[in-house]
Amino acid sequence: MKILDLTHTITNNMTVFPGGLQPDNKVISTVDKDGWMETRLHMDSHNGTHMDSPAHIFQDGTTLDKIDVINFIGKAALIDCTSIVENEEIEYDLIEKNKDIIDKCEFIVFYTNWSKYWNSEKYLYKYPIISDEVAEFIVSSKKKGVAFDTISVDTIDSLTLSNHHKLLSNNVLIFENLTNLSEIKSNHFTFCALPLKFENADGAPIRAIAIID
Repeated sequence: MKILDLTHTITNNMTVFPGGLQPDNKVISTVDKDGWMETRLHMDSHNGTHMDSPAHIFQDGTTLDKIDVINFIGKAALIDCTSIVENEEIEYDLIEKNKDIIDKCEFIVFYTNWSKYWNSEKYLYKYPIISDEVAEFIVSSKKKGVAFDTISVDTIDSLTLSNHHKLLSNNVLIFENLTNLSEIKSNHFTFCALPLKFENADGAPIRAIAIID
């Protein structure tokens, strides 16, 4: 068994959604001075590698603290989207090409290799997103969730957030800002992404991993 970390390290100067605040985490106790080390965490719920709950978009949506943990782990299909160029959509033909394995899995992970631009301006723009047809398939196939190595399931300047609305209204969890997907040498694996459990969580940082048999 092999376990891979799919999570970006949280740093105070890391990439965040335009207009958002970067983390401001501070060491408040040190071993030398106090006998122990402690850090005060100050960050937004959607910083770094994170997941979205229905409450992120809908006033009465379910929050992460109310979702059973069984929904955060399961078999995942890895879809290679690296042939897609800037500003293109991930079309249904890639689903069709991988449908045998997708049908056996509870999550779909879209590997675009966009994470190579992490912490650069390029990361925020022109990344691939799923088409309407792909979003409809995800909903109709009743997946637990979908994951991306990009900052959003919608374009950075989207005003409607149509993919967020479509997926989250059907309780399909969204995982964003994954990394290291190139290290997965299989088209399927066990995906595990556990969020911080805080009250009324609209989203939360996660430690996402791939477990490969």
